[in-house]
Amino acid sequence: MERVWERRDVIRVLIADDEPLIRAGIKVILTSADDIDVVAEAANGREAVEAVRAHRADVVLLDIQMPVMDGLAALPELRRAAPGTRVLILTTFGEQENVLRALSGGSVGFLLKDSAPAELIRAVRAAAAGDAYLSPGATRHVVDSLTTGGTLAHRTEEARRLLATLSGREREILALLGEGLSNADTAQRLHMSEGTVKNYVSRVLTKLNCDNRVQAALLARDAGLKPEGA
Repeated sequence: MERVWERRDVIRVLIADDEPLIRAGIKVILTSADDIDVVAEAANGREAVEAVRAHRADVVLLDIQMPVMDGLAALPELRRAAPGTRVLILTTFGEQENVLRALSGGSVGFLLKDSAPAELIRAVRAAAAGDAYLSPGATRHVVDSLTTGGTLAHRTEEARRLLATLSGREREILALLGEGLSNADTAQRLHMSEGTVKNYVSRVLTKLNCDNRVQAALLARDAGLKPEGA
């Protein structure tokens, strides 16, 4: 009997968006990569939950604004139905509050719908590898648009106290993270490997007690931390 080989190195993706043209465009981009397959599509959050149960997706691209059940409502159900599946939120500018709710709800990051094709592929690969991915083009916009509680002086003092626990290199990494640079861009800027930058970012998030890159970027902003030469 002929043996059937399973391509375990291929990333299985579910696209959940209520706009057929958006789904079609994302599918064309993703399937152009040899290591990515789009195994299912959904037009709303309820369909996404049903599809993730039927298909062993590694990554779900989840729109926020959908009928029947929106992305924020679907997120916890997706995590219960498929705990090992990583969820990336598809978003647009102007949804900062929703982005933070999605991050706190267990998504691994967010991606702008008008992102470049290469960034879309990079985000899916990062999510499948277990990394968080926050669109560099949106991170700075979200940080600049958020209003945090407390007085400016208090936030600055607290942020500087936390940043004092970082090494010089960790502060350098955080400054670039605060500018919205991806791990790959940071690695290129500092002439380091992307894996090394990833390790530094993980350490920085742990030391600062941050759940994600946006929270760390907020601290960098409050502390007035800027990259050298900025």
